[in-house]
Amino acid sequence: MAVSVFHVGMTVRDLERAIDFFTYGFGMEVVHIQVQDNPYSRRLVGEPEARFRIAQLRFTDGPRPLSGHIIELICYDAPELEELSLRNPQPGAMHLAFLVPDIDPVFARVTERGAIPLSEPVAITEGINAGGRACYLKGPDGITLELLQRPAPAA
Repeated sequence: MAVSVFHVGMTVRDLERAIDFFTYGFGMEVVHIQVQDNPYSRRLVGEPEARFRIAQLRFTDGPRPLSGHIIELICYDAPELEELSLRNPQPGAMHLAFLVPDIDPVFARVTERGAIPLSEPVAITEGINAGGRACYLKGPDGITLELLQRPAPAA
């Protein structure tokens, strides 16, 4: 049985661009960068020709994750593959949701760094987050992101 999510890994085409996006847009910091060019890594990912770089990121505030990082950006130098474009309704499509205290400045920062809005921040009118605001965007390499601002506490 699993006890926790250790981290979330995402494959990107340009590691430096993705690092800039997440550090500027969300205030994250780089914990570690490494090159994986060894038999263990190729066997792990199931790609006999794999050679890739990994950047591990975490939030600067809040508790330290068990793994030391929460997001792992992976940039394959080999093998070269074509991009995959999944729309939200397609099986296998995923999104990464960020809880933000104020959605508007975060929305501005990530769109400044190239995120493509699928929606502007919208009012949540139903469910456990009613009274909050949320939006979906496409980040680096088509990664679907959600920004969620929870409702203000009841007075």
